[in-house]
Amino acid sequence: MTNPETALGALWSPKSVAVVGASADPNKTGGRPVAYLLKHGFDGDIWPINPRAEEIAGLPCYAGIADLPGAPDVAIVLLGVERAEAAVRDLAAKGCKLAIVLASGYSEAGDEGRRRQDALREAAGEMRLLGPNTIGAMDLSRGIVLSASGALEGDDIPRGGISVASQSGGILGALLSRGAARGIGFCKLASTGNEADLDIADLIAAYAHDEATTVIAAYVEGIRSVEKFRAAADLARAAGKPLVVYKVGRSESGARAAVSHTGAMAGEDRTYDALFRQVGAIRAETFSDLLDLPAMLASRRRMRGRRVAILTSTGGAGSLVADNCGILGLDVPELDAATGRTLAGLLGNDTPMTGNPVDVTLAGVEPAIMTAATKTLLSSDGIDGVVVVVGSSALARPDVAVGAIRAGAAASDKPLIAYVSPHAPHIVDLLNRDGVPAFTAPETCATVLKAALPMPPVGAPMAVDGTAAVPTDLPTGTLNEAEARALFDAFGLAGAESHVVQTPDEAAAAAARLGGPVVLKVLSRQIAHKSDVGGVRVGLVPEAVAPAMAEMAETLAAQGLPEPEGYLVQAMVRGGIEMILGLRRDPQLGPLILLGAGGVQAELSGDSTLRLLPLREGDARAMVDDLRVARLLEGFRGAPAHDIDALVVAIEALARMGDALGERLQEAEINPLFVLPKGQGVAAADGLVVLKG
Repeated sequence: MTNPETALGALWSPKSVAVVGASADPNKTGGRPVAYLLKHGFDGDIWPINPRAEEIAGLPCYAGIADLPGAPDVAIVLLGVERAEAAVRDLAAKGCKLAIVLASGYSEAGDEGRRRQDALREAAGEMRLLGPNTIGAMDLSRGIVLSASGALEGDDIPRGGISVASQSGGILGALLSRGAARGIGFCKLASTGNEADLDIADLIAAYAHDEATTVIAAYVEGIRSVEKFRAAADLARAAGKPLVVYKVGRSESGARAAVSHTGAMAGEDRTYDALFRQVGAIRAETFSDLLDLPAMLASRRRMRGRRVAILTSTGGAGSLVADNCGILGLDVPELDAATGRTLAGLLGNDTPMTGNPVDVTLAGVEPAIMTAATKTLLSSDGIDGVVVVVGSSALARPDVAVGAIRAGAAASDKPLIAYVSPHAPHIVDLLNRDGVPAFTAPETCATVLKAALPMPPVGAPMAVDGTAAVPTDLPTGTLNEAEARALFDAFGLAGAESHVVQTPDEAAAAAARLGGPVVLKVLSRQIAHKSDVGGVRVGLVPEAVAPAMAEMAETLAAQGLPEPEGYLVQAMVRGGIEMILGLRRDPQLGPLILLGAGGVQAELSGDSTLRLLPLREGDARAMVDDLRVARLLEGFRGAPAHDIDALVVAIEALARMGDALGERLQEAEINPLFVLPKGQGVAAADGLVVLKG
């Protein structure tokens, strides 16, 4: 099979394009690809195929694929689902490198559609496929438009550095038309549709290698291969090209029910948050962000810190921007004295202007003053980015306002954006075309500046520990706690001292050996949440253990629960902070680790974080830092610090257990995991494991 690099090379630089099912009517879908190729200046060979036409748009028309003068680099297949398979087979036989199949009615149409899609892929043989159910691809930088999207009707489509990978064809048209209306330029755009072959990761990897691409935007409905996606995202990051991802399906209704608290707390959408964070991708929270964030990042200007200056001629608009910056954790600080004196001199004032936002209303918004003030703010060592508010006064002289901002931007490589306060799409268009990102909402200004902050580093894959021996006699299904504890112990996740007992007398003897208060628990593979059914008693003195065990047995029997495999007498852990540490397997993205505030209220606190396996260096420590409870662990308001280093080791140990057991390990959980005072380690007080046979 040809590799995706070769196929995508043909997609972006074909010398010949066959259009199968071309129509002579440019107003029909079948007539658009030929018309668009000609309109946008494709200089290679265009071979329309239609047995009922002799020529289309002045080009010779061919009766069939076999009649083509050679093997096309790319073919656009405009036929319906009934005839597309035969066309794909003929193209493969002709030696075509890649076919773009627009027809729907495949995997999105149920079992029969999936069968048709499998047959289509088989018919392609060595030839690569884009689609089916795609709108195609386009390289605007070179006029190669292999698409039927009506968004290509425009005569003045801006070119730029944003390349788009989308699993939806309609989204390409939406982004292209919205961007064109705002003067935002694109480079390459392609939709993968049903992904019978090439997928979203193939496009991201191709854009990472593309010299003309500066930012990658991705519209994602699902990810076929998390490993492939991670590799592609790594390529983009290594190439210095920000990856902005909009993932649909954010509701928690898709979260799978699970035996453990971990499963209930993870939620399907949160796993994508974890994935995007681990690969350094920026998640677009709204659909408009999928255009706004790349528009900002395409300027290649990055915030060095969180300090923002706002230059405005309308106080209300400046306050709006400042307020939204504060909401997102950006700082709008007072200006330093030197900067304040320079600004005062520009406006003829004696008193330094250290306030922020900087209001220049009284200066009459003269272009020279706006330019000088912008340069002054950008040159300040105490400012990392500048927002210039374009007020209603600019409506009368838009070119002058735009020119003043553009001139100011030329003096620095710091981020400079414009907030266009009145409804003035022509000013937004002018600014964006001049390389100054312009936005029409104060919330967006804050969002894009935050996205321009330095990304946290992405570590190398975590080192593999080959010293842990995986037990060979593991049962399947839900293990009882003693079995789970033995498995945790094998990977270095030690728990509180405990003993398995069968009778009240054995329980009393075990409690006496442990001394002090103990915990009594039922051991059962069929009871996951022991405390819910009266299967846990805490704080028992040794002499109370035997009667407590007898009472527990009666309580369980009265509920019709299965006979337990025994009971566990465990030393009671004191002086620690309760955490939950778990592993679950997401049906799409694979195994993940969850860390959160623990105990019986783990699900209610909502204080948790996720990472996918395999972990990278630094992931475990970053998980601790994500949590609100981290302040307690560090020693809140003079309280003693707890053993965060030992917690990090425990996270990494569970990750290695997940790596070692692979798909056999369906779920694992320690809740609570006590983080003891600094230097004393951690102690697992309860454990659950679910294994697949």
